[in-house]
Amino acid sequence: MSIFYDLTVSHFLVLAAALFAVGIAGVLLRRNALIVMMSIELMLNAANITVLAFSRGFAGNDEAAYQGQAFALIVIAIAAAEAAVGLAIIVTVFRTRRHSDIDRLTMLKD
Repeated sequence: MSIFYDLTVSHFLVLAAALFAVGIAGVLLRRNALIVMMSIELMLNAANITVLAFSRGFAGNDEAAYQGQAFALIVIAIAAAEAAVGLAIIVTVFRTRRHSDIDRLTMLKD
């Protein structure tokens, strides 16, 4: 049980960096629009972990710790809205074109 008390800000930053790197790799290497959207969500979650780590590590018990948590909650809400709109666009494109390959989606008219 003491392992949870030994975690420092550095541990969370390494986790966030690894998640962000996986997200970048997914955006750059994959061509499926759904995979790209999931990779963007991973990058947003990595940013949230970073905000929460700094909030926990450097704000102490002040009100600033709650401001970091509130900011992370706002980012989560924005990410959920982005995912809903993005998924709706992807579904609409898939219904008309029968694929979701982002290399083949060069023009939105057709």
